[in-house]
Amino acid sequence: MMIVIFDLDGTLLNTIDDLGYACNYALAQTGFPTHPIEAYPAKVGNGINNLIRRALPEQERTEETILRVRAHFVPYYNEHNCDYTRPYPGIPELLDRLKAQGHLLAVASNKYQAATEKIVHHFFPGVFDVVLGEREGINRKPDPQIVLDILSSLSANRSLLFQRIGLSAKRSVLYVGDSLVDRDTAQNAGVPFIACSWGFVPREQLLAAGVTHIIDHPSELTID
Repeated sequence: MMIVIFDLDGTLLNTIDDLGYACNYALAQTGFPTHPIEAYPAKVGNGINNLIRRALPEQERTEETILRVRAHFVPYYNEHNCDYTRPYPGIPELLDRLKAQGHLLAVASNKYQAATEKIVHHFFPGVFDVVLGEREGINRKPDPQIVLDILSSLSANRSLLFQRIGLSAKRSVLYVGDSLVDRDTAQNAGVPFIACSWGFVPREQLLAAGVTHIIDHPSELTID
């Protein structure tokens, strides 16, 4: 039995269209140029504020401007975050298999908490034991706190189980994600990492950064 922690955007779900349309809407509302949707994979990661920062003209990337754009982004995204978002092929089957095998499943996302919960519960109702996103006062990934909070939450609810699998040594934990932010998060938390090549970061970029464990389809994720 293992604890499998998944990143959300680019790992479980292809969210790029909804993120791109929301960002373009917010940029247009505040008088800034928009971008083709296909440009957004290179802009995501590290949370909504950093997405907006990368989408703004370089000379406009002040905290005040980012917050002004975010004020338009969040309400729009709250209403439209499931319009085009879909699970990647093979993800529902993977989650069903892991769940049937008795593994504990969690989501660790840099998307703000309300949107993370809504999207996960919409596409994967009842599947995940813990769902955590960006929360006020908690550092975003690659800070390991989100992983530690997931393990703490599971431990509090399942103390006998965790005594059995030896969580104190962080054995029986696996982190799955599509980005170098995810790689660094797992590394900082001291847990093993597997990268997926179907997300927002190309396989070549993962390899160039020294990532050694990469899968190309969810069916390749097997746990003995």
